[in-house]
Amino acid sequence: MPRIINFAQAINEAFVQAMEIDKNVICYGLGVDDPKGVFGTTIGLQTKYGKERVFDIPASENAMTGIAIGASMAGIRPVMTHQRLDFSLLSLDQIINNAAKFHYMFGGQHKIPITIRMIVGRGWGQGPTHSQNLQALFAHIPGLKVVMPTTPYDAKGLLLSSIFDDNPVIFIEHRWLHNMEGDVPENDYRIEIGKSSQINEGNDITIVSMSYMTVEAIHAVEILKDHDINCDLIDLRSVKPIDWSSIHKSIKKTGRLLVLDTGVTEGSIAGEIIANVCENCWNDLKEQPHRICLPGTPTPTSYSLTKAYYKRSETIINTVSKMMNKDLDGYVLVDRKDLPHDVPGDWFKGPF
Repeated sequence: MPRIINFAQAINEAFVQAMEIDKNVICYGLGVDDPKGVFGTTIGLQTKYGKERVFDIPASENAMTGIAIGASMAGIRPVMTHQRLDFSLLSLDQIINNAAKFHYMFGGQHKIPITIRMIVGRGWGQGPTHSQNLQALFAHIPGLKVVMPTTPYDAKGLLLSSIFDDNPVIFIEHRWLHNMEGDVPENDYRIEIGKSSQINEGNDITIVSMSYMTVEAIHAVEILKDHDINCDLIDLRSVKPIDWSSIHKSIKKTGRLLVLDTGVTEGSIAGEIIANVCENCWNDLKEQPHRICLPGTPTPTSYSLTKAYYKRSETIINTVSKMMNKDLDGYVLVDRKDLPHDVPGDWFKGPF
């Protein structure tokens, strides 16, 4: 029988199993021992494993990252948690110049098994410095792996793989996914970092997506199917490394590409995917690839501005319709009911 739990519970279960497997796994960061447990992901861990392995820490991101690097070189497997990706920007020197490079600089003699959880998202209460999607920044750095799970199943399997990877992994969670439910096995299982997931199969167009945009894509794909447009939907799961073979295989079948990204257009993961496809699958393309990203402006805070800023399934439907020479209107086909655009569901009670 399927066992249904949500994304946050899957993260929590991965922690429990990793800490049972290896006593050197530790978890720390601002709010990990808070009653709300970082959106529910760390609830109960300190009670179960004690304050020596699960603990809050003073707000000094650069220092806490340096501590993780030193501890990892001594055999510890630290998992750091940032309740916002934006907070990690204070530790870029440690991440880029130390964690990402030590394995290379010391001829493979040092392993840096650090997992850095960064939470992104949007909605009321957020703004330019609390809702940035900067996965492209980290993916640009040699020596870092960058993971972005969408489903609860992937969240658990990828977190376990990240914790037991011998070098640094940036693990990016979208907070709109924490209440998403799915079938998650109880046992310890690992998902290979760099292996995508085929969400839907079709012959008309390839849609490559990541993180929360995959949820919007699933809604769009179902509606498009009702109008005789069948999509190959690939959820990347990790944006560094990227599963190029699956993307190339799909392009050879469909000849069309649409990439969905949670970040801004300029310098995006989406742009990298389009460049790679043009370099490697040019003769298979029936038309130019397209991408849906955010505008190149700081993230707005106000209700009226965010409505025009973020992209959802309506935009996906309209873009695919244009690529397929159809006349579909996503704003007519998608029924949002009375739910405000800046919350994922009626369960959402605020930014923290």
